[in-house]
Amino acid sequence: MRIDLNETVQLLEKSNNILLLCHSHPDGDTLGSATALAHALKAMGKRVRIECSDPIPKDFSFMFEGLEACDFEPELIAAIDVADIKLLGREAEGKYQGRIELCIDHHGSNVLYADKVFLEPDSASTAEMMYFILKEMNAEITPVMASCLFTGVSTDTGCFRFSNTTVRTFEIAAQLAKLGADTYNIIQVFFETKTKTYAALERLALDSMRFYFSDRCAIVCVTQDMYAKSGSDESEVDRLSNLPRQVEGVLVGATVRELKDGNFKASVRTHGDINASAICKRLGGGGHMGAAGCTLYGTKQQAINSLLKEIQAELDADTID
Repeated sequence: MRIDLNETVQLLEKSNNILLLCHSHPDGDTLGSATALAHALKAMGKRVRIECSDPIPKDFSFMFEGLEACDFEPELIAAIDVADIKLLGREAEGKYQGRIELCIDHHGSNVLYADKVFLEPDSASTAEMMYFILKEMNAEITPVMASCLFTGVSTDTGCFRFSNTTVRTFEIAAQLAKLGADTYNIIQVFFETKTKTYAALERLALDSMRFYFSDRCAIVCVTQDMYAKSGSDESEVDRLSNLPRQVEGVLVGATVRELKDGNFKASVRTHGDINASAICKRLGGGGHMGAAGCTLYGTKQQAINSLLKEIQAELDADTID
């Protein structure tokens, strides 16, 4: 059932033991939104715990300062920035199937798996939604909380470069800056700084780039062997997602990365009217108009071929339109 802002706040306020779930392979939006909410709930005297099936990348560690892990039986289980329960990871999906009462999310592809869903597909990030949730709760947004939310807003908009960025996005970012968000260091860490291992991985990824459909599509493929050669790992791979789309003339860019289980994860980025979510939805995934993802199966070439088939269908549909 879809609910609104007021009903979401009421649900949070009436519960004292709250478990917040983040999606696997966590990014700045799921972690920033969850930690900002956790800080607010803790200040209200509630017990709160955040769970994620994958390790938290070190660049996000500042968000968890003051959020000591505590054990309790949750009264309310809420998924934050999770469009599908499958995105929690296989073990968490089985553990929490049928138990998630609330989902707060901005993905239009949300499958409405939770009992109650506060969904705003027009929001550039869940962090934008969380800003208004905290305001409605009359929570004091501390500088740490502002930094958590600013991380979510900035990373989900590519530092305000993606087409999902709106006037409201800029207004919220400005308010977070006024509230003490460490905007300079956040932008430096997430957009201006490359580790040596990431730089080595990026070079290998760029060497793998291939073009299709009269150069309107570019795909890079990241393998486990590339991680080994570069010294990098999956925690750094998200930044590669935008590289293929940055090439002149490319309308659809995709990064296909090999998972440890031998399957592949695709991150698709598009320009103009090309719908990345439509491409990935036909492959069991989803996301937004300009950015989406899905899991691919089979060998590397089989995975790429299945993705190319859906990209071609979307490019052909755009040509007809």
